[in-house]
Amino acid sequence: MSIYHELKLLNLKQSEAVKSVDGRILILAGAGSGKTKVLTLRMAYLIKEKNISPKAILGLTFTNKAAAEMRQRLAHLIDAEAAKQVTLSTFHSFCMQILRQEIHHLGYTKEFSLYDEQDVQRLIHLIVRDILQHDGELPSLSSTLSAIQRARNQGLTPEQLNEENWHDGFAKEVYRRLQASMRAYNAVDFDNLLGLSVELFEKFPAVLERFQNRYHYIMIDEYQDTNPIQYRLASLLASKHQNLCVVGDDDQSIYGWRGADLKNILLFEQAQLIKLEQNYRSTNSILKAANAVIQNNQQRHHKSLWSEKGEGEEIEVFHAPNEQDEAEAIVKRMVQLKETKGLKWRDMAILYRSNALSRQFEIALMRQTWRKGETWVQGIPYEVVGGQEFYERREVKDLCAYLRLIVNPADEEALLRIVNQPRRGIGEETLDRLTEFNRKNHRPLWEVLSGVVRRDQELMDLCLCAKAFRGIEDFVMSIEEAKEKFEHSPIDETVKWLIARIDYQRAIKEEVKSEQMRNFKMENVMEFVNSFSEIKKGEGDSLANILADLALNQQLLQKNRNKGGEDRVNLMTFHGAKGLEFPACFLVGLEDHIIPHEKSLKETGLEEERRLMYVAITRARQYLTLSMAQKRKRMGKEEQSRPSRFLHEIPRELLRITDWKFF
Repeated sequence: MSIYHELKLLNLKQSEAVKSVDGRILILAGAGSGKTKVLTLRMAYLIKEKNISPKAILGLTFTNKAAAEMRQRLAHLIDAEAAKQVTLSTFHSFCMQILRQEIHHLGYTKEFSLYDEQDVQRLIHLIVRDILQHDGELPSLSSTLSAIQRARNQGLTPEQLNEENWHDGFAKEVYRRLQASMRAYNAVDFDNLLGLSVELFEKFPAVLERFQNRYHYIMIDEYQDTNPIQYRLASLLASKHQNLCVVGDDDQSIYGWRGADLKNILLFEQAQLIKLEQNYRSTNSILKAANAVIQNNQQRHHKSLWSEKGEGEEIEVFHAPNEQDEAEAIVKRMVQLKETKGLKWRDMAILYRSNALSRQFEIALMRQTWRKGETWVQGIPYEVVGGQEFYERREVKDLCAYLRLIVNPADEEALLRIVNQPRRGIGEETLDRLTEFNRKNHRPLWEVLSGVVRRDQELMDLCLCAKAFRGIEDFVMSIEEAKEKFEHSPIDETVKWLIARIDYQRAIKEEVKSEQMRNFKMENVMEFVNSFSEIKKGEGDSLANILADLALNQQLLQKNRNKGGEDRVNLMTFHGAKGLEFPACFLVGLEDHIIPHEKSLKETGLEEERRLMYVAITRARQYLTLSMAQKRKRMGKEEQSRPSRFLHEIPRELLRITDWKFF
């Protein structure tokens, strides 16, 4: 398709954005307004109409997928060879190219190694041991790792870090030694690619000028997601020709917890501001709801989405008694949409604020029967997009392994998974010696560990240090105590006790750097406890029976997943849904402690939570359902829930409030 035909199909604002080529330009592209089309057409227009060399154009985005899509679209508008000459890249890939050519100016060689996250963490552990002069087990370093990552995202050197408390001083020293070690090892890591590129440009103006002379026109996609170091990089590159076009939507800025700085798009100094407000995705009832919610934010550029698709269906809202009823009601509505509107399963998405909420919907989908041709089928195929099914998540599998071992001490796979989880000082070498003894003597590994605790001298000699012995003793005692408790106490209370007994929260703190991810994992742990509180007494509720039912359900799930082919219901978080769209969306768990999320309020604030709600609403094309539960279990205890405050911001006339049963 030619560029000229595509230009005729643009609306007035899109056309203005494509043809405004010189100077600093901010294109505010609302949800579903065709920003990718505008970006690629703008590149094609520069080449075909303005005779700009494709080699002089730089397009930066955040994912390889987005860069590949733009290149593919560009190749359909101009000849493929010219499209290849345009630099379309992620920030990190672009900086890697710069450093491969020029890093020698900073004292590295061009053959530098690229360290992954685990490499960096191992190096930091060595640095901390050296600082503390400590050979034993280290405390959690998650706060230190987060502080270093924040500093890098902001482009701060160790010398520029403030010291408000002892930990800031400690993190500053670790950061300083990390930078020195990386330089000594001729290594860089993912987080530092951008920082080194900025350092290169600021210290060596001649190097910067070479890149400025090459790239006369720079475009940045998803500008609302840029952090301070990305802003500095773009500013340096564009400072000579001042042809910088940034495209984004401040109302969809939802990654503050990852370092994105909303000020970059709010305070961007532009010669021209263009708003793309016509939406090509959703009906007006959906867009009016989204507009009504987001207009309550103060930190934003004013814009209002509209569509030529008509008003469409009212937005359905219902309030179920509890989370199980909510999940079952949602799934029944999906069956009805399939039967009455002809939608496929893949046309529907269940969206939630937190991953932990997926469990109830997975269960409801697995249990639901529906007509497939002339037969009835149990189990609707689904996929957890961008994540794992609830019982496949690491923390859930760890806790299941504890329960399996309590029921069956001969379960060696479960034992090996959790014997040092959380870390108990049982090193790999000690474990290797114990398992070697277990294989040679044909004695169950649990029996070997129990022999260590009984102080069997032959087995005690296999432990390389007192710490390993204490760790084995603690592990065996925790399993024995749990076995006793499960025989005499309610299962959900005992599961909660076990999580506290082994201090599983410590395992999460030790292994997960991001506070946000730690919160998500702890929510999965809480939901794991909830799953046992739903079991009624007198229903064969022994732990062995429960685990057997769980294993059978997992096999059924796998069977249904294989049957479903590509036609599966989509389950994903609000964050994961960004950039996607579906004919029908079900926004679930809309309660005030979930959205806005009580922990995120402390970190990124109410306005980012509201932007997240806005993103979720604008994923729907035709059908939007909003649901919540009157009561929801938290750590096994049922608590009253309040509807999300964001629901009260949607005009009543847009909503159809229905009975949760619906049928």
